[in-house]
Amino acid sequence: MRILLATLLFFASTILGHATEAPSAAEMTKRLGRGVNLGNALDAPKEGEWGVKLEREHFKAIKAAGFNSVRFPIRWSAHAEKTAPYTIEPKFLARVDEILGWCREEGLLVVLNMHHYDELHKEPEAHEERCLALWSQLATHFANADESLLLDPLNEPAFKLDAEKWNALLAKLLPILRAKHPTRCLVVGPAQWNNFRALPKLALPADDRRLIVTFHYYDPFQFTHQGAHWVAGSDKWKGKTWTGSAEEQAALDKDFDTVSAWAKEHDRPMYLGEYGAFSAADMESRAKWTRAVTLAAAKRGFATAYWEFCSGFGAYDYQKKEWVAPLKDALLSKE
Repeated sequence: MRILLATLLFFASTILGHATEAPSAAEMTKRLGRGVNLGNALDAPKEGEWGVKLEREHFKAIKAAGFNSVRFPIRWSAHAEKTAPYTIEPKFLARVDEILGWCREEGLLVVLNMHHYDELHKEPEAHEERCLALWSQLATHFANADESLLLDPLNEPAFKLDAEKWNALLAKLLPILRAKHPTRCLVVGPAQWNNFRALPKLALPADDRRLIVTFHYYDPFQFTHQGAHWVAGSDKWKGKTWTGSAEEQAALDKDFDTVSAWAKEHDRPMYLGEYGAFSAADMESRAKWTRAVTLAAAKRGFATAYWEFCSGFGAYDYQKKEWVAPLKDALLSKE
């Protein structure tokens, strides 16, 4: 009887253990599937300043369209004290919680990220302490969130935050996050604006297998950023098209094969965290490019998040409260 009881307890604990085991990074990447970025909202200096204020209806629309997830860019640095202990504004944190609640209600996974911390990129040493303190607060605040929340420590390290300095900062950030989130999937990317060409320089802890690696893709840049007011000289690129020619498709496939080869070599699932073509480009070209990039990612098992939901690159018309059909169809295309 004792042997039988012990055996039953063993199998019961084993079954329960497997049932409660956190999903792997590969599984969470599959669950992320296809998503959109909530750009120009809480990554603006103040919500609404860049023309976007998120509403409950937006998340119903995202879910109803067929998307699995959202990437949530947030300018935490604009809503925290400048000096120690660098406390994040409770009101702002409550607003983030409200939006995360809408995502949970719709069953949308969320990649929550630190966005537009420009001072950190330009003066890494001067802002390292503040960055670590911000994430220490956030790690504690979100400690009890369910697995549908993923954390992304920093968007597009660049300028003086080069590969060497980013790797050093990441080595300090990860332990802070893991102290409160030992099994949560985290999203990390390389320096050089998360460019896939910088992946070989990204240093990750070999024993942390709950990391999803992200990259951003805006090639060819003179097409995707023509007429972008924040890019010097971009008006000269207006009129550039993308037709999906054999040459254009080959260039895209070559880039994505490079990412796929790196992912296989390092056994890391991949997340295309940003891609999009600005609205100054013609809609036919935008839709063709978006469809081609989406399918190239899907073919290689990458999750995706389009930049962005409802602003300059938007797949959703903020004023009309309806999807831009060619872009939505491209983003959800299976072939």
